[in-house]
Amino acid sequence: MAEKVTAQLGAAQIHIETGKLAKQADGAVTVQLGETIVMVAAVAASKAKPGQDFFPLTVDYREKAAAAGKFPGGYFKREGRPTEKEILTSRLTDRPIRPLFPKGWYNEVQVQSLLLSADGENDPDILSIVGASAALMVSDIPWDGPLGAVRIGRVGGQFIANPTHAQIAESDMDIIYVGNSTDIVMFEGAAKEISEADFNAALKFGQEACQPLITAQNELAKRAGKKKREITLNIVPDDILNEAKKLAGDRMVPALLTPAKLERESKVKAIADEVGAKLVEKFGAEKVTEFVLKDAFYYIQKEAVRGLVLDAGKRLDGRTFDQVRPISCEAGILPRAHGSALFARGETQAVSLVTLGTSEDAQEFDSYTGGISEKKFILHYNFPNYSVGETGRISGPGRREIGHGALAERSVAQMLPLETYPYAIRVTSEIMESNGSTSMASVCGATLALMDAGVPIIRPVAGISVGICTESDDAGKVSKYKLLTDIIGWEDAFCDMDCKIAGTSQGVTGFQLDLKLKGISHQLMAEAVEKARIARLFILGEMAKVLAEPRKEMSKYAPRIVQVRINPEKIGALIGPGGKNIKRIVEESGCEINIDDDGTVNIYSVSEEGMKLARNAIEGMTAEAEIGKIYRGKVVTIKEFGAFVEFLPGKDGLCHISELANFRVKQTEDIVKIGDDIWVKCLGVDDKGRVKLSRKAAMEDRDKEMADKAEAPAAPAA
Repeated sequence: MAEKVTAQLGAAQIHIETGKLAKQADGAVTVQLGETIVMVAAVAASKAKPGQDFFPLTVDYREKAAAAGKFPGGYFKREGRPTEKEILTSRLTDRPIRPLFPKGWYNEVQVQSLLLSADGENDPDILSIVGASAALMVSDIPWDGPLGAVRIGRVGGQFIANPTHAQIAESDMDIIYVGNSTDIVMFEGAAKEISEADFNAALKFGQEACQPLITAQNELAKRAGKKKREITLNIVPDDILNEAKKLAGDRMVPALLTPAKLERESKVKAIADEVGAKLVEKFGAEKVTEFVLKDAFYYIQKEAVRGLVLDAGKRLDGRTFDQVRPISCEAGILPRAHGSALFARGETQAVSLVTLGTSEDAQEFDSYTGGISEKKFILHYNFPNYSVGETGRISGPGRREIGHGALAERSVAQMLPLETYPYAIRVTSEIMESNGSTSMASVCGATLALMDAGVPIIRPVAGISVGICTESDDAGKVSKYKLLTDIIGWEDAFCDMDCKIAGTSQGVTGFQLDLKLKGISHQLMAEAVEKARIARLFILGEMAKVLAEPRKEMSKYAPRIVQVRINPEKIGALIGPGGKNIKRIVEESGCEINIDDDGTVNIYSVSEEGMKLARNAIEGMTAEAEIGKIYRGKVVTIKEFGAFVEFLPGKDGLCHISELANFRVKQTEDIVKIGDDIWVKCLGVDDKGRVKLSRKAAMEDRDKEMADKAEAPAAPAA
């Protein structure tokens, strides 16, 4: 039997229904806002696969063109591999629900979201998160929810819950917030240099906005929820864990405190190998499986790292809790790239390259849900295996790379004048070395490379990650904690938070929170935001020592651009029949030419000579005859009553026989012949656009000008 609940968020309602679709799934719901509907189904395997030593959660969000009443693009007319939007929404749905599954439960879980209806006004990503929470709540799958999710915008100083695409276009922030009944669970988004105080206020608004959704899901679970299944957790036996601790002894702490990453990992691995061999020798290979060894040693490492941070007040690489690792920067490191930079923070290193292109290089994509369908600024992030000293499969970008690139992209995009800047921009961030927060290194590297390319970025952008290590009381509340500025890889792995915040000297532009905890209080988050602000200002200062503002000159390899404004009514004449005119200009000049509907003509070229040729041709073909102006023209037609002279490209006028000379002319051919270049003056244009020219008047004006120059007094000798 179908059950339906409604959550009121301001003037809008979100409806959650179960029991109607996908009834064979362990849990399934539809979530509706306006006429946008997302179906989410959750299924868990009845048992873990043999040898499974991790929790295999798969979250997949897909959009169907039919949801918007459209055909898919492409030859096959069928949806193919997931788009960037689908990948990012899958990640948004995955990250808040993942920490709430039981630790040590390794049954495979799949959560699948499907867009069934798109109204073009309400984005379905929020509905996918809410739907995942609701589907898990009504299922028999063990999960510690529910969660509420809301998009936050601000227009005219007022916060808005789940703004439409039109409202987001006017908003100075776009925040996706996920919370439980008391705390923050996840956030992600971008903002236009908002202050830390405004950012914290937005998070509190989001927390309040989530509560009706949490209440509605609890009610739905009460009415239609299944009894949670009995589960078996994979836990290392106490006798093996205690023996492993005894064998590791006090050697773990000195190994962990080795400053260099690879040396530290090598020392820890040596201890693990030795302890593992002795455990197998004592308990037998059947009891001490690879899984048991992995989990036992993970627990020992985690306990040691957290003990160092919380009890000894030490970090693995010897820094203080607020200290940013040493920073080094270089700009202009690659000769052929239009802009390039190297940014290193400790053992994290990114090389960024900028490519400037024409408007034709902007990324276009199908948009079934509304919002943007073209991007002039793209940031691509690549994370190869060698950056962490490992081997592995070499393939295209995975979900993590797509997500990290999107975070860096939206953080930097807020400071680019994309509406007025005529170039399309692509940044590629190549991670050369990784030990913590490569996405924030990509923000810094991209900023330097953009300034090296001469892109007029409004203000430099930098980013940093702040972590936290906590201890909780019996009620699950944080009783002890340490915030860690600029976390390294093992602090991310063994502690509880990765909070990335990017911005300028004036405010916040991009952010993303990942938690291993079930939630974090707003008070702790406000402290983390302030730590990030202080670190960001320090990094910006270090970057400014290398390059403080955009270069005045572009790379000689970057395409130059000239904008010419023409009368929109002249666009057809410029293009010509079948594109004949514009093709000829492109072929002769070697330029790329793009024409906008408002009459803006963008000419791109790396050749100054080609640029000049194209500009003269365009201006000539689209220029209007100016009365009183003298032109150099070519005689194209001879008539008894005068000559037709092409005084602008593709445009001619009549020079009547009486206007050919200052005496009576018997025949036109006595003065001019076809092909002659002559000076003519525009006397007027009639109602039909016919131009009246005069050779006589032009010559008189030129003779007078020459006479005036001859009579002018000579300049005094120096």
